[in-house]
Amino acid sequence: MVFTPVQSRERPQFDFEPMSGGSAPARTRGEAPARTLRIALAGGGTGGHIVPGLHLLSTDRARRSVADVLWFQTGRAVEARVLAGAEERLAPARLERVTLTLEPDGGGAPGLARLGLCTAPAVLKARAALLAHRSQVLVGLGGFTSLPAALAARSLGIPIALLEVNAHCGRATRWLAPLARRVLHSWRSTLPKSTDGARSGSGRHLRIGPPLAPEFTAGSPDSVAQAEARQALGFSREAPLLAVLGGSQGAGGINRFVAEFAPFWTLNGLSVLHQVGPGRWGEAAPAGPGYRAVEYVGDVAEVLRGSTLVLCRGGASTLAEVGALRRPAWVVPYPHHADRHQETNARELGLGALIVDERKLSLDHAREVLRLCGPSGAGERSRMTFALEGVVPLDGAQRMFDEIALLANQHTSRFQSPVAGS
Repeated sequence: MVFTPVQSRERPQFDFEPMSGGSAPARTRGEAPARTLRIALAGGGTGGHIVPGLHLLSTDRARRSVADVLWFQTGRAVEARVLAGAEERLAPARLERVTLTLEPDGGGAPGLARLGLCTAPAVLKARAALLAHRSQVLVGLGGFTSLPAALAARSLGIPIALLEVNAHCGRATRWLAPLARRVLHSWRSTLPKSTDGARSGSGRHLRIGPPLAPEFTAGSPDSVAQAEARQALGFSREAPLLAVLGGSQGAGGINRFVAEFAPFWTLNGLSVLHQVGPGRWGEAAPAGPGYRAVEYVGDVAEVLRGSTLVLCRGGASTLAEVGALRRPAWVVPYPHHADRHQETNARELGLGALIVDERKLSLDHAREVLRLCGPSGAGERSRMTFALEGVVPLDGAQRMFDEIALLANQHTSRFQSPVAGS
Protein backbone atom coordinates (compact mmCIF):
# COMPACT_ATOMS: atom_id res chain seq x y z
CA MET A 1 0.00 0.00 0.00
CA VAL A 2 1.18 3.54 -0.72
CA PHE A 3 0.24 5.93 2.06
CA THR A 4 1.92 9.25 2.62
CA PRO A 5 1.42 10.28 6.21
CA VAL A 6 1.82 14.01 6.49
CA GLN A 7 4.66 15.03 8.72
CA SER A 8 3.81 16.36 12.13
CA ARG A 9 4.16 20.08 12.44
CA GLU A 10 3.87 22.71 15.06
CA ARG A 11 0.30 23.48 16.15
CA PRO A 12 -0.69 26.58 14.15
CA GLN A 13 -1.20 29.83 15.98
CA PHE A 14 -3.71 32.02 14.21
CA ASP A 15 -2.01 35.34 14.72
CA PHE A 16 -3.81 36.96 11.82
CA GLU A 17 -2.18 40.13 10.66
CA PRO A 18 -4.13 43.39 11.06
CA MET A 19 -5.13 45.39 8.04
CA SER A 20 -2.78 48.10 7.00
CA GLY A 21 -4.10 51.54 7.74
CA GLY A 22 -6.64 50.58 10.37
CA SER A 23 -6.99 49.12 13.82
CA ALA A 24 -10.74 48.98 14.36
CA PRO A 25 -11.93 45.96 16.36
CA ALA A 26 -13.17 42.95 14.38
CA ARG A 27 -16.72 43.23 15.70
CA THR A 28 -17.23 46.58 13.96
CA ARG A 29 -14.55 46.81 11.28
CA GLY A 30 -15.87 46.79 7.76
CA GLU A 31 -19.56 46.44 8.62
CA ALA A 32 -21.80 48.12 6.09
CA PRO A 33 -25.13 49.82 6.83
CA ALA A 34 -28.08 47.46 6.54
CA ARG A 35 -28.83 46.30 3.00
CA THR A 36 -26.58 48.69 1.09
CA LEU A 37 -23.64 46.52 0.05
CA ARG A 38 -23.34 45.65 -3.63
CA ILE A 39 -20.82 42.87 -4.30
CA ALA A 40 -19.55 41.33 -7.53
CA LEU A 41 -18.01 37.84 -7.47
CA ALA A 42 -15.97 36.20 -10.22
CA GLY A 43 -15.55 32.45 -10.04
CA GLY A 44 -16.81 29.39 -11.83
CA GLY A 45 -15.93 26.28 -13.76
CA THR A 46 -15.55 24.05 -10.69
CA GLY A 47 -17.16 23.84 -7.29
CA GLY A 48 -13.89 25.04 -5.77
CA HIS A 49 -14.32 28.42 -7.47
CA ILE A 50 -17.95 28.76 -6.35
CA VAL A 51 -18.36 27.30 -2.86
CA PRO A 52 -16.11 29.87 -1.10
CA GLY A 53 -18.32 32.64 -2.47
CA LEU A 54 -21.43 30.91 -1.15
CA HIS A 55 -19.74 30.52 2.24
CA LEU A 56 -18.90 34.23 2.21
CA LEU A 57 -22.51 35.20 1.49
CA SER A 58 -23.83 32.89 4.22
CA THR A 59 -22.17 34.82 7.06
CA ASP A 60 -24.38 36.76 9.44
CA ARG A 61 -22.88 40.08 8.38
CA ALA A 62 -23.41 39.35 4.71
CA ARG A 63 -27.01 38.32 5.35
CA ARG A 64 -27.63 41.66 7.09
CA SER A 65 -25.67 43.90 4.73
CA VAL A 66 -25.71 42.66 1.14
CA ALA A 67 -28.31 44.18 -1.15
CA ASP A 68 -27.05 43.04 -4.55
CA VAL A 69 -24.82 40.22 -5.83
CA LEU A 70 -23.42 40.05 -9.37
CA TRP A 71 -21.76 36.69 -10.08
CA PHE A 72 -19.52 36.23 -13.12
CA GLN A 73 -19.28 32.59 -14.23
CA THR A 74 -18.10 30.45 -17.13
CA GLY A 75 -21.41 28.85 -18.12
CA ARG A 76 -20.45 25.27 -17.23
CA ALA A 77 -23.23 22.94 -16.09
CA VAL A 78 -21.58 22.48 -12.69
CA GLU A 79 -22.34 26.11 -11.87
CA ALA A 80 -26.08 25.61 -12.24
CA ARG A 81 -25.87 22.62 -9.92
CA VAL A 82 -23.75 24.24 -7.21
CA LEU A 83 -25.67 27.52 -7.34
CA ALA A 84 -29.11 25.88 -7.50
CA GLY A 85 -31.47 27.73 -5.18
CA ALA A 86 -28.96 30.49 -4.42
CA GLU A 87 -31.41 33.22 -5.44
CA GLU A 88 -33.91 32.03 -2.83
CA ARG A 89 -31.30 31.53 -0.12
CA LEU A 90 -29.87 35.02 -0.59
CA ALA A 91 -33.24 36.82 -0.72
CA PRO A 92 -34.05 39.62 -0.17
CA ALA A 93 -30.65 40.38 -1.73
CA ARG A 94 -30.75 40.26 -5.51
CA LEU A 95 -28.51 37.80 -7.40
CA GLU A 96 -27.74 37.88 -11.10
CA ARG A 97 -25.38 35.47 -12.83
CA VAL A 98 -23.51 36.67 -15.92
CA THR A 99 -21.53 34.34 -18.17
CA LEU A 100 -18.19 35.55 -19.49
CA THR A 101 -17.23 33.35 -22.43
CA LEU A 102 -13.55 32.46 -22.42
CA GLU A 103 -13.50 28.68 -22.51
CA PRO A 104 -13.66 26.67 -25.74
CA ASP A 105 -16.80 24.74 -26.58
CA GLY A 106 -16.99 21.74 -24.28
CA GLY A 107 -15.12 23.50 -21.46
CA GLY A 108 -11.52 23.34 -20.38
CA ALA A 109 -8.80 25.92 -19.92
CA PRO A 110 -8.50 28.44 -22.77
CA GLY A 111 -5.18 28.73 -24.54
CA LEU A 112 -3.34 32.02 -24.87
CA ALA A 113 -4.68 32.57 -28.38
CA ARG A 114 -8.27 32.16 -27.22
CA LEU A 115 -7.66 34.42 -24.23
CA GLY A 116 -6.35 37.07 -26.59
CA LEU A 117 -9.44 36.74 -28.79
CA CYS A 118 -12.12 36.54 -26.10
CA THR A 119 -10.88 38.70 -23.25
CA ALA A 120 -11.76 42.12 -24.71
CA PRO A 121 -15.44 41.29 -25.41
CA ALA A 122 -15.70 39.67 -21.97
CA VAL A 123 -14.25 42.80 -20.34
CA LEU A 124 -16.85 44.98 -22.07
CA LYS A 125 -19.65 42.66 -20.95
CA ALA A 126 -18.35 42.61 -17.39
CA ARG A 127 -17.97 46.39 -17.38
CA ALA A 128 -21.59 46.88 -18.45
CA ALA A 129 -22.81 44.51 -15.74
CA LEU A 130 -20.74 46.21 -13.03
CA LEU A 131 -22.17 49.57 -14.04
CA ALA A 132 -25.74 48.25 -14.12
CA HIS A 133 -25.40 46.74 -10.65
CA ARG A 134 -23.40 49.69 -9.25
CA SER A 135 -21.05 47.11 -7.71
CA GLN A 136 -18.81 48.50 -4.97
CA VAL A 137 -16.21 45.73 -4.85
CA LEU A 138 -15.15 42.75 -6.98
CA VAL A 139 -14.11 39.48 -5.33
CA GLY A 140 -12.04 37.11 -7.48
CA LEU A 141 -12.55 33.50 -6.39
CA GLY A 142 -10.12 31.94 -8.87
CA GLY A 143 -10.28 30.63 -12.40
CA PHE A 144 -10.16 32.35 -15.78
CA THR A 145 -13.42 34.24 -15.23
CA SER A 146 -11.58 36.46 -12.79
CA LEU A 147 -9.41 37.92 -15.57
CA PRO A 148 -11.95 39.95 -17.59
CA ALA A 149 -13.95 40.77 -14.46
CA ALA A 150 -10.86 42.21 -12.74
CA LEU A 151 -9.84 44.20 -15.82
CA ALA A 152 -13.35 45.63 -16.04
CA ALA A 153 -13.41 46.52 -12.35
CA ARG A 154 -9.99 48.17 -12.59
CA SER A 155 -11.17 50.30 -15.54
CA LEU A 156 -14.05 51.57 -13.40
CA GLY A 157 -12.01 52.20 -10.28
CA ILE A 158 -13.81 49.44 -8.37
CA PRO A 159 -11.56 47.89 -5.70
CA ILE A 160 -10.60 44.25 -6.19
CA ALA A 161 -10.08 41.55 -3.57
CA LEU A 162 -8.68 38.14 -4.53
CA LEU A 163 -9.10 34.90 -2.60
CA GLU A 164 -6.41 32.23 -2.85
CA VAL A 165 -8.15 29.20 -1.36
CA ASN A 166 -5.53 26.62 -2.31
CA ALA A 167 -2.29 25.97 -0.48
CA HIS A 168 -0.45 26.55 -3.79
CA CYS A 169 -0.83 29.93 -5.47
CA GLY A 170 -2.89 29.65 -8.66
CA ARG A 171 -2.46 31.50 -11.94
CA ALA A 172 -5.41 33.84 -11.35
CA THR A 173 -3.86 35.08 -8.11
CA ARG A 174 -0.37 35.41 -9.63
CA TRP A 175 -1.63 37.30 -12.67
CA LEU A 176 -4.11 39.59 -10.96
CA ALA A 177 -2.44 40.34 -7.62
CA PRO A 178 -0.91 43.61 -8.95
CA LEU A 179 -4.45 44.88 -9.64
CA ALA A 180 -5.86 43.94 -6.23
CA ARG A 181 -6.26 46.05 -3.10
CA ARG A 182 -6.39 42.88 -0.99
CA VAL A 183 -5.13 39.35 -1.58
CA LEU A 184 -6.72 37.05 0.99
CA HIS A 185 -4.97 33.75 1.69
CA SER A 186 -6.43 30.62 3.24
CA TRP A 187 -3.04 29.15 4.14
CA ARG A 188 0.30 30.61 5.17
CA SER A 189 2.07 28.71 2.37
CA THR A 190 0.82 31.13 -0.31
CA LEU A 191 1.81 34.33 1.46
CA PRO A 192 4.72 36.21 -0.13
CA LYS A 193 8.11 35.59 1.42
CA SER A 194 9.75 38.39 3.33
CA THR A 195 13.43 39.25 3.04
CA ASP A 196 14.33 36.69 5.72
CA GLY A 197 12.46 33.93 3.85
CA ALA A 198 9.50 33.75 6.24
CA ARG A 199 5.94 33.89 4.97
CA SER A 200 3.88 36.56 6.67
CA GLY A 201 1.06 38.84 5.70
CA SER A 202 1.83 42.47 5.07
CA GLY A 203 0.25 45.30 3.16
CA ARG A 204 -2.20 43.90 0.64
CA HIS A 205 -1.63 40.23 1.57
CA LEU A 206 -3.57 38.87 4.53
CA ARG A 207 -4.05 35.37 5.86
CA ILE A 208 -7.66 34.86 6.90
CA GLY A 209 -8.16 31.08 6.74
CA PRO A 210 -10.55 29.35 4.32
CA PRO A 211 -14.09 30.76 4.22
CA LEU A 212 -16.59 28.39 5.85
CA ALA A 213 -20.38 28.43 6.11
CA PRO A 214 -21.82 28.47 9.65
CA GLU A 215 -22.72 24.77 9.54
CA PHE A 216 -19.02 23.88 9.37
CA THR A 217 -17.98 25.84 12.44
CA ALA A 218 -19.39 23.65 15.24
CA GLY A 219 -16.33 21.40 15.51
CA SER A 220 -16.18 17.61 15.65
CA PRO A 221 -19.63 15.96 16.07
CA ASP A 222 -20.14 13.67 19.05
CA SER A 223 -21.41 10.09 18.70
CA VAL A 224 -25.06 11.12 19.05
CA ALA A 225 -24.75 13.77 16.34
CA GLN A 226 -23.03 11.26 14.05
CA ALA A 227 -25.78 8.68 14.56
CA GLU A 228 -28.50 11.26 13.93
CA ALA A 229 -26.79 12.42 10.75
CA ARG A 230 -26.49 8.85 9.44
CA GLN A 231 -30.17 8.29 10.11
CA ALA A 232 -31.10 11.55 8.37
CA LEU A 233 -29.09 10.38 5.34
CA GLY A 234 -31.05 7.12 5.23
CA PHE A 235 -28.41 4.82 6.71
CA SER A 236 -28.19 2.73 9.85
CA ARG A 237 -27.47 4.77 12.97
CA GLU A 238 -25.03 2.14 14.22
CA ALA A 239 -23.11 1.12 11.09
CA PRO A 240 -19.94 3.11 10.33
CA LEU A 241 -20.26 5.31 7.25
CA LEU A 242 -17.67 5.79 4.51
CA ALA A 243 -18.34 9.12 2.75
CA VAL A 244 -16.88 9.27 -0.77
CA LEU A 245 -16.59 12.81 -2.14
CA GLY A 246 -14.99 13.05 -5.57
CA GLY A 247 -15.48 16.80 -6.01
CA SER A 248 -18.22 18.68 -7.82
CA GLN A 249 -17.48 16.83 -11.07
CA GLY A 250 -16.66 13.40 -9.68
CA ALA A 251 -13.40 11.46 -9.79
CA GLY A 252 -13.02 8.48 -12.14
CA GLY A 253 -10.16 6.82 -10.25
CA ILE A 254 -11.98 6.97 -6.93
CA ASN A 255 -15.20 5.79 -8.55
CA ARG A 256 -13.49 2.72 -9.99
CA PHE A 257 -12.03 1.82 -6.61
CA VAL A 258 -15.34 2.25 -4.78
CA ALA A 259 -17.35 0.40 -7.44
CA GLU A 260 -15.03 -2.59 -7.14
CA PHE A 261 -14.98 -2.83 -3.35
CA ALA A 262 -18.31 -1.39 -2.15
CA PRO A 263 -19.90 -4.89 -2.03
CA PHE A 264 -16.97 -6.11 0.09
CA TRP A 265 -17.45 -3.21 2.52
CA THR A 266 -21.22 -3.45 2.83
CA LEU A 267 -21.15 -7.23 3.33
CA ASN A 268 -18.85 -6.55 6.27
CA GLY A 269 -21.15 -4.00 7.91
CA LEU A 270 -19.93 -0.72 6.44
CA SER A 271 -22.35 1.83 4.93
CA VAL A 272 -21.17 3.74 1.85
CA LEU A 273 -22.40 7.07 0.50
CA HIS A 274 -20.78 7.48 -2.91
CA GLN A 275 -20.86 10.80 -4.75
CA VAL A 276 -20.06 9.78 -8.33
CA GLY A 277 -20.35 13.17 -10.08
CA PRO A 278 -22.86 14.57 -12.59
CA GLY A 279 -23.62 12.19 -15.46
CA ARG A 280 -21.43 9.42 -14.01
CA TRP A 281 -24.07 6.94 -12.84
CA GLY A 282 -22.35 4.27 -14.91
CA GLU A 283 -19.36 4.47 -12.55
CA ALA A 284 -21.39 3.61 -9.44
CA ALA A 285 -21.32 0.21 -7.74
CA PRO A 286 -24.33 -2.13 -8.12
CA ALA A 287 -27.23 -1.08 -5.92
CA GLY A 288 -27.49 -2.96 -2.65
CA PRO A 289 -28.19 -2.62 1.08
CA GLY A 290 -25.90 -0.15 2.79
CA TYR A 291 -24.73 1.49 -0.45
CA ARG A 292 -26.12 4.63 -2.07
CA ALA A 293 -24.77 6.54 -5.04
CA VAL A 294 -25.61 10.19 -5.70
CA GLU A 295 -24.49 12.52 -8.45
CA TYR A 296 -23.94 15.49 -6.19
CA VAL A 297 -24.01 16.08 -2.43
CA GLY A 298 -26.04 19.14 -1.53
CA ASP A 299 -25.68 19.04 2.25
CA VAL A 300 -21.98 18.32 2.67
CA ALA A 301 -22.03 19.23 6.36
CA GLU A 302 -24.64 16.53 7.12
CA VAL A 303 -22.61 13.93 5.21
CA LEU A 304 -19.41 14.86 7.05
CA ARG A 305 -21.15 14.81 10.43
CA GLY A 306 -22.35 11.27 9.77
CA SER A 307 -19.07 9.99 8.36
CA THR A 308 -16.67 7.64 10.09
CA LEU A 309 -14.06 8.10 7.37
CA VAL A 310 -14.00 10.44 4.37
CA LEU A 311 -12.46 9.36 1.05
CA CYS A 312 -12.09 12.46 -1.06
CA ARG A 313 -10.21 14.49 -3.64
CA GLY A 314 -7.90 17.26 -2.48
CA GLY A 315 -9.95 20.31 -3.42
CA ALA A 316 -9.32 23.19 -1.04
CA SER A 317 -12.95 23.78 -0.06
CA THR A 318 -13.61 20.10 0.61
CA LEU A 319 -10.50 19.77 2.76
CA ALA A 320 -11.30 22.96 4.67
CA GLU A 321 -14.73 21.54 5.49
CA VAL A 322 -13.27 18.15 6.44
CA GLY A 323 -10.70 19.85 8.65
CA ALA A 324 -13.19 22.20 10.30
CA LEU A 325 -15.47 19.31 11.32
CA ARG A 326 -12.38 17.27 12.19
CA ARG A 327 -13.28 14.16 10.21
CA PRO A 328 -10.58 11.51 9.60
CA ALA A 329 -9.82 11.45 5.90
CA TRP A 330 -8.03 9.66 3.12
CA VAL A 331 -7.19 12.20 0.47
CA VAL A 332 -6.69 10.94 -3.09
CA PRO A 333 -5.33 13.98 -4.97
CA TYR A 334 -6.01 14.43 -8.66
CA PRO A 335 -2.74 13.12 -10.10
CA HIS A 336 -2.55 15.13 -13.32
CA HIS A 337 -2.26 18.74 -12.15
CA ALA A 338 1.14 20.11 -13.12
CA ASP A 339 1.56 21.88 -9.78
CA ARG A 340 0.08 18.98 -7.73
CA HIS A 341 -1.82 21.55 -5.69
CA GLN A 342 -4.31 19.02 -4.34
CA GLU A 343 -1.46 17.17 -2.66
CA THR A 344 -0.24 20.46 -1.21
CA ASN A 345 -3.74 21.16 0.07
CA ALA A 346 -3.88 17.76 1.75
CA ARG A 347 -0.62 18.38 3.57
CA GLU A 348 -2.24 21.30 5.35
CA LEU A 349 -4.39 18.80 7.29
CA GLY A 350 -1.27 17.34 8.90
CA LEU A 351 -1.75 14.00 10.65
CA GLY A 352 -5.53 14.31 10.35
CA ALA A 353 -5.35 12.85 6.84
CA LEU A 354 -3.47 10.27 4.81
CA ILE A 355 -2.51 10.98 1.21
CA VAL A 356 -3.18 8.00 -1.04
CA ASP A 357 -1.86 7.57 -4.59
CA GLU A 358 -4.88 6.97 -6.85
CA ARG A 359 -2.82 4.91 -9.31
CA LYS A 360 -1.97 2.33 -6.62
CA LEU A 361 -5.38 1.82 -4.99
CA SER A 362 -5.81 -1.91 -4.37
CA LEU A 363 -7.44 -4.65 -2.32
CA ASP A 364 -5.02 -3.84 0.49
CA HIS A 365 -6.43 -0.32 0.63
CA ALA A 366 -9.98 -1.67 0.66
CA ARG A 367 -9.13 -3.89 3.62
CA GLU A 368 -7.52 -0.96 5.40
CA VAL A 369 -10.65 1.16 4.90
CA LEU A 370 -12.71 -1.57 6.53
CA ARG A 371 -10.29 -1.92 9.44
CA LEU A 372 -10.05 1.82 10.03
CA CYS A 373 -13.83 2.20 10.10
CA GLY A 374 -14.25 -0.68 12.56
CA PRO A 375 -13.56 -1.09 16.29
CA SER A 376 -9.87 -1.82 15.77
CA GLY A 377 -9.46 1.54 14.02
CA ALA A 378 -11.11 3.62 16.77
CA GLY A 379 -7.83 4.69 18.35
CA GLU A 380 -6.35 5.76 15.04
CA ARG A 381 -9.49 7.70 14.12
CA SER A 382 -9.34 9.50 17.47
CA ARG A 383 -5.73 10.47 16.84
CA MET A 384 -6.63 11.81 13.40
CA THR A 385 -9.52 13.80 14.84
CA PHE A 386 -7.28 15.26 17.53
CA ALA A 387 -4.64 16.16 14.97
CA LEU A 388 -7.19 18.32 13.12
CA GLU A 389 -7.93 20.47 16.16
CA GLY A 390 -7.04 24.06 15.35
CA VAL A 391 -5.74 23.31 11.85
CA VAL A 392 -8.59 25.19 10.15
CA PRO A 393 -9.65 28.53 11.67
CA LEU A 394 -13.41 28.82 11.89
CA ASP A 395 -13.83 32.56 11.26
CA GLY A 396 -12.35 32.85 7.76
CA ALA A 397 -15.62 33.82 6.08
CA GLN A 398 -16.33 36.54 8.64
CA ARG A 399 -12.82 37.94 8.30
CA MET A 400 -13.09 37.83 4.51
CA PHE A 401 -16.39 39.70 4.61
CA ASP A 402 -14.93 42.36 6.91
CA GLU A 403 -12.12 43.06 4.46
CA ILE A 404 -14.46 43.19 1.46
CA ALA A 405 -17.00 45.42 3.21
CA LEU A 406 -14.23 47.82 4.22
CA LEU A 407 -13.04 48.09 0.61
CA ALA A 408 -16.60 48.66 -0.57
CA ASN A 409 -17.28 51.35 2.02
CA GLN A 410 -14.07 53.16 1.07
CA HIS A 411 -15.02 53.15 -2.59
CA THR A 412 -15.98 56.59 -3.88
CA SER A 413 -16.37 55.97 -7.60
CA ARG A 414 -18.32 58.68 -9.39
CA PHE A 415 -21.21 56.37 -10.26
CA GLN A 416 -21.66 55.04 -6.71
CA SER A 417 -24.08 56.36 -4.15
CA PRO A 418 -25.48 54.76 -0.98
CA VAL A 419 -28.38 52.48 -1.76
CA ALA A 420 -30.98 51.81 0.91
CA GLY A 421 -32.43 48.37 0.40
CA SER A 422 -32.87 46.50 -2.83
